[in-house]
Parts: sequence; structure tokens; C-alpha cells
Amino acid sequence: MTQYESWGRYFKVSQQIRRATWQSEMAALVRDLPAPFLPYGLGRSYGDSCLIDGGTLLDMRPLDHFLAFDPENGILRCEAGVSLEEILQVIVPHGWFLSVTPGTKFVTVGGAIANDVHGKNHGHAGTFGMYVTRFELLRSDGTRMICSPTENAEWYRATIGGLGLTGVILWAEMKLKKIESPFIDEEIIKFKNLDEFFEIARESEEGYEHTVSWIDCFAHGDSLGKGVFMRGNNAAAPTEYQFNPKGGQLLTVPFTAPNFMLNNFTMRAFNILYYEKNLRKTVRGLVHYEPFFYPLDAIGQWNRIYGNRGFMQYQCIVPYDDNYHAIRAIIEKIATSGLTPFLNVLKTFGDKKSPGMLSFPRKGVTLAIDFPNQGQATLDLLTEIDHMVLDSGGVAGYPAKDSRMSGEFFREFFPLWEEFQQYIDPKISSGLWQRVMRE
Repeated sequence: MTQYESWGRYFKVSQQIRRATWQSEMAALVRDLPAPFLPYGLGRSYGDSCLIDGGTLLDMRPLDHFLAFDPENGILRCEAGVSLEEILQVIVPHGWFLSVTPGTKFVTVGGAIANDVHGKNHGHAGTFGMYVTRFELLRSDGTRMICSPTENAEWYRATIGGLGLTGVILWAEMKLKKIESPFIDEEIIKFKNLDEFFEIARESEEGYEHTVSWIDCFAHGDSLGKGVFMRGNNAAAPTEYQFNPKGGQLLTVPFTAPNFMLNNFTMRAFNILYYEKNLRKTVRGLVHYEPFFYPLDAIGQWNRIYGNRGFMQYQCIVPYDDNYHAIRAIIEKIATSGLTPFLNVLKTFGDKKSPGMLSFPRKGVTLAIDFPNQGQATLDLLTEIDHMVLDSGGVAGYPAKDSRMSGEFFREFFPLWEEFQQYIDPKISSGLWQRVMRE
């Protein structure tokens, strides 16, 4: 048994590890694996959706081969263990990009499908799974099937956002997005409160594909929800440039930080500095896609900042049509809680509907906050917010990030869980699924 931990460092469990180098070996391997097992990519899920205590992780990273690439039409087929970073290194020099990308490129294709990841362009493009044209699914009894919107369509719907529970994705084919260069025309705008955030968000809907905001969760009163709005579009190529992948990390957190390092004083100081770092209200510039889409990837092992107790990310979506009452109340609750949120992201989701049965994004305003784990006080606050989200008609508990949602709330927020359940492979499970199904 080897000890594994989630990226949030909240869960530390003992598991076996198995791996196969070639697709041809995989059918025999999964037939012989004892239950429960779980396909495993790069382990960037913050909670327990990528872990199975006492079970076996099936390491998919050795399946990292590119199978086909059509640079004329932007169609890529690769094995499920290929990372988004590796894909970008291949496709960007040919003028293509991922149609949807999450906030880290250290995710495998299988993991991106299993969590139906979303990014800064949800309002324009939707989720990752919407651009997966087909994939091959291997069940533990050896059955293999091609899944697409027209072939084994229900398995396609169950597997996109299906948390790796429906079987092992062997390879996937996806549609890419055409770009002229690896650069982004970026605009950064400081806003003084939540009202101004929504003004900028509405203004940005038509003219900007990519939008996201950081907010200061210590601010309240007239400054409630103040922060920094970032928006951008893919840029035309500069007059002269040579593509140079910006892979690699600028620095690495060398050790686990002391638990006391993230406190109200240090976090208030960080929020002030982040808000004031740009002296002007609006800053415009041309930036490489790396810092725009993947700012945290420049810091290796950044999760060590949270200490050995780890952190919990809370993400929710609440509707627009209540005069923003719900999101105001939630941010006010956090601002006056006495707890110490660290990374606070606010953005809007559009009405692009994913085919995935358990896909998280839907139309509304979404808030994602990282809380250092302070035990029961953190759990109690997040449960209070669960009730506020439910009362608003929203949804909470993005499964890729969740660490503590109860089964009761899961079943409320994901009403298709019963339909999904019939597609689960009998030998596959995860910590998250066991947690939400036993309550």
C-alpha cells in the first residue's frame, strides 16, 4: 500500500497502484484487478474524487500516446493519459488551442472528460466535454465500446462528468479551436464592489471570450465584493515572433508551510497588495497564454502553502434572477465569518448545456473559494452556505473539487444521480462516491 493525498491535502489514504503501458494490456489488467479500483490521472482533484481508500488506483499516465492529428481541421485523437500540457506543446505551433481549458494544464484528457472541466470561456464555449467527439470506454468485464453523441449515446452522457466511474477511457477525439498566435489581448480592471463587477460582466459578455475575477472576501459594506476583473481574447500574431513553449515552473514551494502562516493578518495584507498592485484602474496588454490561463502552474507544489491540514475549495452557482441577492448574502456571510479564505474567484456561467449527466456548470454566477482547513468551523460555515445555495435554486459542490458535501445535498444538487448510477462499473468506485451514497 502507498499513501496518496488529494491536491487539497485534506485526504490522505492508503492504496495499491497498478499501471499498464499499452492499450492492448488494459483489458486483461482491469479484469484481474480486485474491486474497488479507480482510473487515476495526475491527481489534481482537490477532494476525494480521485482516491479510493484501501482500493487500487489504475495509473493512466503511461497511456500518453498521440494517435492522430489533423492540423487542417483541428481534430486530435490521443490516449487518455496525455496531459493538456503535452497537447498544447503539439497543437499551438500549428495554430490550434484547446476549445475549453481549466485553470491548470496538469490534467489528463481522461481526467478532463471525467470531471467535464470548465474554464474562463464558459459563456461562449461551455465545457470540455462538449468538444469531445468520441472516445473508447473499457468496462471491467472486458467490454469495449465507442461512445459519441450518436453511438452508445447514453454511455457518452454518463461518462462525460462521470468521475471515472463508468469505466476506463482508453482514448478520446476532440475538436480544437483555431488561433492566430499563442497570445491573449488582456484587460485588467479594478472594481470597487459587487455592483460594479456585474456592470463589467454584462459589458464583457459580447466583446470578450475569456472572463474571470478575483475578489477580496474580507471586504464588506459598500466595498462588498471588490476585486479585479480579467478579460481577454485570443490575439493576432505580433509582427515577428517565434513560438516558445512556456512550460516549466518559475519556482517551487520547497516544504509544507506552518499551519499558522495563513491567518487573517497575512491574508488581509495579501488582498490589499493584490488589489493595489496595478496603480491604474484599467491595464491593457499582450500576454502569453500561460500566465493568462495557468497562473498557479508557475508555482510548483503550491498546495503546500496551506500546511499539513490542507484546504477545501467551495464552489457554488446561484441564479441571476434574484437581483443578485444570493451571491451578495453568501459573500457577506464569508466576509463576516472570521475564517480566512485565500483564493477567491467570481465569474459568470452561460447557458451552454453539457451532455454530461453529472456536469456541474449551469447558467448563473459562480463563486469558488479556497479555505484553509480549520476543522469544524470551516465545515459548519460551508454547510450554512449549502443551505443558502439550495434555497436560491442554485448548485454547490463541484465534484472535482469537493471534500465534504453530504449525500443529502449531493442528491439535491445533482438530480440525475439515479439515472447515472446504472452506468457505474461494478468494480469501480471513489472516495467521493462512497461518501455521498452512504449518507
